[in-house]
Amino acid sequence: MISRRRVLQGLAGVVASGFTFAGYAFGIEPRFRLSVTRYRVMPSDWPPGLSLKLAIIADLHAGEPYMPPGRIDEIVDVTNGLGADAILLLGDYAAGHRWQSRRVPSSEWARLLAPLKAPLGVHAVLGNHDWWDDLDAQRDRKGPVIGRRALEAVGIPVYENDAVRLTKNGSAFWLVGLGDQVAIKTGVKRGRIQFEGVDDLPGALARVTDDAPIILLAHEPDIFPDVPARVAVTLSGHTHGGQVRLFGYSPIVPSRFGNRFAYGHIVEDGRQLIVSGGLGCSVLPVRFGVPPEIVVVDIGREAVA
Repeated sequence: MISRRRVLQGLAGVVASGFTFAGYAFGIEPRFRLSVTRYRVMPSDWPPGLSLKLAIIADLHAGEPYMPPGRIDEIVDVTNGLGADAILLLGDYAAGHRWQSRRVPSSEWARLLAPLKAPLGVHAVLGNHDWWDDLDAQRDRKGPVIGRRALEAVGIPVYENDAVRLTKNGSAFWLVGLGDQVAIKTGVKRGRIQFEGVDDLPGALARVTDDAPIILLAHEPDIFPDVPARVAVTLSGHTHGGQVRLFGYSPIVPSRFGNRFAYGHIVEDGRQLIVSGGLGCSVLPVRFGVPPEIVVVDIGREAVA
């Protein structure tokens, strides 16, 4: 027979475990952990002489106490030390939750990102929170948003349905940056906020003028089913890996595809997508099982994992 004392001890253990989980998920993983996650991909038809190392920063969500200036400095230092050919910023620089003791303005987080350096440059796209954070852009239903202007002011180019051709050791490739897919809040229908995107995938790809391989930067991964095989790799953020991820499953994912594009390296019909778990938090400042990460993607036969 189980005694009353044993039952109370068991309940106390459950309560203590709950507090431990909450303390770690709210206080430790989102604020103090930082990992480097590496992927190696070899797209079909990739030029045999071209190898690339790309470092990816996604979903910064700058704001104290979870993403203060000192934390951004740390991320910049680690990223610069990875030896990447190019550094790619995948959007959502503005904080996406109300749990802020101090808001870090765009001019400040952009200045903190300015020291990022790579031989083939630093390149950026915008995320939904960068659009939502600009009330004038929401009212006027057009940009350029504050975040874009801040990045460009420190010399970081921002691509919205635009492309740039780069070369390494005589081999060319394209970076194509997609406009955000849920940029503008248009109203409420049946209790749910409705959105309109500023993305134009056909128009962005039309900027490519030769047969060099394409790397697509798209903040939200939901565009992936529409991405043609012509694109070698699609790189995305936005989902944060669900922020809580257990045994490869995320209970809540901000995607109409649920866990299909929640996190990691996804291959469908020979097409390749990599979704970063990001660095900051959205809605709630909690992470469990998906620590903040800088992603490194090695592309090509000579890549080093």
